[in-house]
Amino acid sequence: MNTSGKSVVSGFYTSDFFNETENIKKYLHPEMELFWNARTGYSHMNRDEVLTMASEASKSFESVRCEITHLLEDGDDVTIRYTYFVRMIEDPNEEVPVAHFMAIWKIKDGLMYRGYQMSQPAEEDKEAMISYQGVNL
Repeated sequence: MNTSGKSVVSGFYTSDFFNETENIKKYLHPEMELFWNARTGYSHMNRDEVLTMASEASKSFESVRCEITHLLEDGDDVTIRYTYFVRMIEDPNEEVPVAHFMAIWKIKDGLMYRGYQMSQPAEEDKEAMISYQGVNL
């Protein structure tokens, strides 16, 4: 894959990898590691574990949409800030923000190799959501 790190990272997050899990293998390096700090605790995941998580999550969501607000590249490092919006199977007509994320990815061989991610639940507060509307791509 001879593309920029930004296009790899944005391509992954905007793909429907929850329902099209082949995108996980398309964008994530076979030796990928994700170090994830969330409100619920710390996770260290490999590519197969991300695949399992995505497969499980797809059972609850009609659709998942990623809205990227920041995407910065410096050499082999790409930083992304984004919000996931979901449509639940129980109410597919309503899309709600589920969580905000920031991640730094190391790109190796044109694939996402090592990720450091933080997340928190999305807030309903209007001012908090406005802060996620800025775009720096």
